[in-house]
Amino acid sequence: MEKIDFKKTMKPLFAPSAKKFELIDVPPLQFLMIDGKGRPGAEPQTEYAQALAALYPMAYKLKFLSKKKLGRDYVVPPLQALWWADDMGVFISGDKDEWQWTVMIMQPDWISGDHVEEVRATVAASGDLPALQKLRLAAYEEGSAVQIMHIGPYSEEGPTLKELHEEYLPQNGLVENGHHHEIYLGDPRKTAPEKLKTVLRQPVRPK
Repeated sequence: MEKIDFKKTMKPLFAPSAKKFELIDVPPLQFLMIDGKGRPGAEPQTEYAQALAALYPMAYKLKFLSKKKLGRDYVVPPLQALWWADDMGVFISGDKDEWQWTVMIMQPDWISGDHVEEVRATVAASGDLPALQKLRLAAYEEGSAVQIMHIGPYSEEGPTLKELHEEYLPQNGLVENGHHHEIYLGDPRKTAPEKLKTVLRQPVRPK
C-alpha cells in the first residue's frame, strides 16, 4: 500500500524559499480544527495544550482508520495554526493571554464527518480531553497568500513579519486578507531551536 506524504505531493505549500517571499494560490483544503485563546505552551493546564492533546490523537486515529477501512495510507500532516487578536498590538507587546488561535491538521479529502465522529467516540473513551468536543472538520479556503520559510526559534519571527507587512505587501500592492498562518515542520521537543522550520503565510488581496 502506497503511503502518501502531502509535504511531497503538495510541495509548494510546505517548502517555500527561506530567502524571499513567494506569492502562491492555496487550494481549498479540509482540516481538523480547534479554536481557542491564550498563550501557547506545553503546560497541561493551558487551553492551547489541551487543544493539542485532543487534536493529535484524532489525527493519528483517523490515519489508522483510513489505512484499515479505506485502504489508503498517508503521513499525518504537520501541525498548523492561525493567529489573530482583537487588538493586533498584543503581538508586539507580548500579551499572549489575548492571543486567539485555531490549531489544525490537514485531512485528506476522503476523510468524512462520519469518520471523524467514529474516531471521536474512540478517543473520548481513552481519557479526559476537555477540548475534544470543540474539534470540528471544516474546509478552509485561503486563496492567494504570501509565504516564506522561517528557520530558527519562533521568538525570532518578528523581523521577517515586519518586513512582510511593512515592505513587501505595500511595495507589491497587496493587503492582508485573513489570519496569520504558521505551519510547524519541526518538533520543538526534538529539534534545536535554531534548526526549527516554520512556514509563515499571510493571505492577501490586491489593495
